[in-house]
Amino acid sequence: MKIAIHGRIFTTETQPHVQALFDILQQKGVDFSISASFYTHLLQAGVEPHTPKTYPHPHGAPDADFIFSIGGDGTLLESVMQSRSRQISILGINTGRLGFLATVSPECIPTQLAALFEGNYQIEERALVSVNSDNDLFEDYNFALNDFTITKTDTSSMITIHAYLDGEFLNSYWADGLIVSTPTGSTGYSLSCGGPVVLPTNDVFVITPISPHNLNVRPMIIPDGSQLTFRVESRSNNFLVSLDSRFRIVDSTIALTVKKAVFKARLVKFKQDNFVQTLRTKLHWGLDARN
Repeated sequence: MKIAIHGRIFTTETQPHVQALFDILQQKGVDFSISASFYTHLLQAGVEPHTPKTYPHPHGAPDADFIFSIGGDGTLLESVMQSRSRQISILGINTGRLGFLATVSPECIPTQLAALFEGNYQIEERALVSVNSDNDLFEDYNFALNDFTITKTDTSSMITIHAYLDGEFLNSYWADGLIVSTPTGSTGYSLSCGGPVVLPTNDVFVITPISPHNLNVRPMIIPDGSQLTFRVESRSNNFLVSLDSRFRIVDSTIALTVKKAVFKARLVKFKQDNFVQTLRTKLHWGLDARN
C-alpha cells in the first residue's frame, strides 16, 4: 500500500493523535510520503514522521493508493487538487473545525486505520464542477469539489451575469455574484446564500445568486449533465471567478462554460459515516436552541 499525506497546522492537543498515525504507518511497513509544506509543520510541531520522502504541493501527489488529508475541509479540497484525474481515494482526518468532508476524528485514527487495512470501508464518488474559457484560466486545475463562483471585484457596484442553460437563455442576474454548486458544496457557500442542502448522491448542480437585486430570483436546481455559459457585465470591466479556494480576475470580454468534470473525487467512508447524521451534528438540527 502506498499513501500520500497532506495537511495543515494542527493544535497541540491533536499532536499525539497525529504522531500515532505516523507510528502506525511505520509499524505496518506502509510506503508513504508527505507534502513538503506539511512535513515542515510536522517537524515544528515535534512529530516524528518516520520518513524522509516528500513531494511538492499543489503539483500533485505521487502515485498512491490513498491520500490522507489531515486538517479541515479546506485541506481535503487541496487533496482533491493533488489527486486530479487519477482519482486517488482520499481519507479525510478532521483536525479543523466543521468537517463535512473530513469525517474521521483524530482520536479514532487507530480504529479507522485498522478498518482501512482490513478493507472495511467504502468509496463514495463525488461529482466535480469544471470551467473552461478561451484563456485557460486554471490550467490543469480547472475543477472544484464544492463550487464555481462569479463575484464582483469591488464593494459597491453589482454585476450582471447573463446565464445560458444548454445554449438557451436562462436569466440575467443583477447581483453581487452567482454560485454553481455541486451536491457536496451545497452545505458551503451556497447554503449561506439561501441555497438548498442536497444529498451528495444526487446528480444535480445548484445555481444560487449572491445578494440578487430582484427578490423573485431564487436558487435553482439543474441536472449536472447540463452545460452553463456565462457572460458578465461590470462597471470595472472585470470580475472574480473562483473554484473552491482558487480565484482569478477575469476580463468582461471572456465567456465561461461550466459543466460537470469528466472525473470524480473518491472519498473513503467507513460504516459509521452517515450524511444525514453529519447534517444533524454539524448544523445542530433537531436541537432546541432556546435551551
